[in-house]
Amino acid sequence: MNEYVLKSDDFLVSQTDEKGIILFANDDFCKIAGYTLEELVGKPHNIVRHPDMPHAAFKDLWETVKQDKIWNGYVKNSTKDGGYYWVYATVYPMYDKVRQAKTYISCRRKPSKSEIEEAKNLYKNLK
Repeated sequence: MNEYVLKSDDFLVSQTDEKGIILFANDDFCKIAGYTLEELVGKPHNIVRHPDMPHAAFKDLWETVKQDKIWNGYVKNSTKDGGYYWVYATVYPMYDKVRQAKTYISCRRKPSKSEIEEAKNLYKNLK
């Protein structure tokens, strides 16, 4: 599997509804994940979930944001062509006045090599 290493100015943004369905994805997210906007919108965000990611990480994410708290963490995602990429993600719960519903904004940037190694070591012990 090929790893895509984010550039320092890559900034991936997406918005989901309360069930994790993608409502919006920016150009960087589409480009790096290898999907068009049309392929992402309406799909579960876990379309990019990599099988190496422990379920406990996403359990913690959802428990945190459903309490209206901000979640931060390292995530290994899959690309459409079977590759992968690492991000440092910050997920913000928010109320979307247009949709009149709670939504979540995820902003992702390039993690350092040492941060990725730290995440890999932590995730080895999680299920």
